[in-house]
Amino acid sequence: MSILDKAKIGNSVQINIELSKDRLNKEIIDAINVSSVAKISDFRITDGKGIGVILQLSNGKEQWFFEDEIDLLDENGNVIKKNNDKKENSNFIFDFLSGLNYEKKNKLSELLNPINFFIWLIVSFKDIF
Repeated sequence: MSILDKAKIGNSVQINIELSKDRLNKEIIDAINVSSVAKISDFRITDGKGIGVILQLSNGKEQWFFEDEIDLLDENGNVIKKNNDKKENSNFIFDFLSGLNYEKKNKLSELLNPINFFIWLIVSFKDIF
């Protein structure tokens, strides 16, 4: 589930410093250590398909984070559980495709078999989706 499904600009989040401290400077880390709660100020596309979040920290500075580095907070300041169950977004076809494997064929009769070609094609495209 994407963060866009639940979060809006102005929502409070809690930063997980352990997942992001290797790429942050000392000033940002100190601000997070003072208060790990921040407000969402904007969203950004990170790598063409992921969503990043720009947060306003306790010291007033802004810093972006990947969506897996933060936890959404409700009105009471409690962490909203992330739904990591992929069944919600999956369907029968994708479940079936994820179980397919292609074994390399060496014999000419195996290579020319249209069923083997079809299986290879499906296995090749399943990672795109």
